[in-house]
Amino acid sequence: MTSSPITVDDLPSAPDTTVSIRKTFGIDVDGDAPAFSKTSEHVPAIDPAYVFEPQTTRAILAGFAHDRKVMVQGYHGTGKSTHIEQVAARLNWPCIRINLDSHISRIDLIGRDAIVIRDGKQITEFREGILPWSFQRPVALVFDEYDAGRPDVMFVIQRVLEAQGKLTLLDQNRVLHPHKFFRLFATANTIGLGDPTGLYHGTQPINQGQMDRWNIVTTLNYLPEEQETTIITKKFPAYGKGKKKETVHRMVAMANLTRQGLMLGDISTVMSPRTVLTWVENAEIFNDVHHAFRVTFLNKCDEMERPIIAEYYQRCFDVEILSAAVPVSA
Repeated sequence: MTSSPITVDDLPSAPDTTVSIRKTFGIDVDGDAPAFSKTSEHVPAIDPAYVFEPQTTRAILAGFAHDRKVMVQGYHGTGKSTHIEQVAARLNWPCIRINLDSHISRIDLIGRDAIVIRDGKQITEFREGILPWSFQRPVALVFDEYDAGRPDVMFVIQRVLEAQGKLTLLDQNRVLHPHKFFRLFATANTIGLGDPTGLYHGTQPINQGQMDRWNIVTTLNYLPEEQETTIITKKFPAYGKGKKKETVHRMVAMANLTRQGLMLGDISTVMSPRTVLTWVENAEIFNDVHHAFRVTFLNKCDEMERPIIAEYYQRCFDVEILSAAVPVSA
């Protein structure tokens, strides 16, 4: 496939090629997935070191190939949104993410009237929001933090979750029909039942009628240690051998201890794969693994929980991280 970017409106009206699932995504699945032969401005960049989780990849590909509405659920930092983006990147499928935080309103999604200058005169003109714009194009729209959306926003989304759901713009007296290759995805920390643990403040129960409209719900957990280590060493080849490779194994083991501690309720801050990658980057900057851990993760933790974190660190590195005198290590 070529790599010269074009606009979404210049794409063919339907995917015009296919890619091998086994070869493209490295998972044990036969068959091909629909794709565009040309990349466009909203296609995410490919991360060549990305490792695809098989079950999640199959669910996302079903969304693209069969117009299934797919929700990916899991702990933060597991790479839910990135997984969708990296599938889209290899299909050359335009992909747009919207974070449903408390600042996103119905107007942001649908659009609003705006004053523009035309022929030297001020006129009021309706400017489409991201939802109607995407709805009419071969675009994959991803709603991040779906379980944190405001009620007025959720009811707007519910309309397009219907089978062949139409989008009504009341202010414009228009009814929009979805593009045949418009796709809808969401990521969530919970599965619509709220969060009794208190880990994800701001999340809320989702109307079960709306949850029923998501055709596929898949769970993405943290990767096995060996797989996570492989990702890090691919991104940082210098850590792929010798003493530095052993350091990466210790880093990943440390991260897994925090994840177990989170699930047991012992701590409230967790090391995601993203945190481990940042730790490696900071270790390169400071030439000091232990100081890098402090500034990357330890300083973000509740002071009451730091002794538990220090115990985990002692197990992995045989170093007392809370001590004033911590040896420098490359």
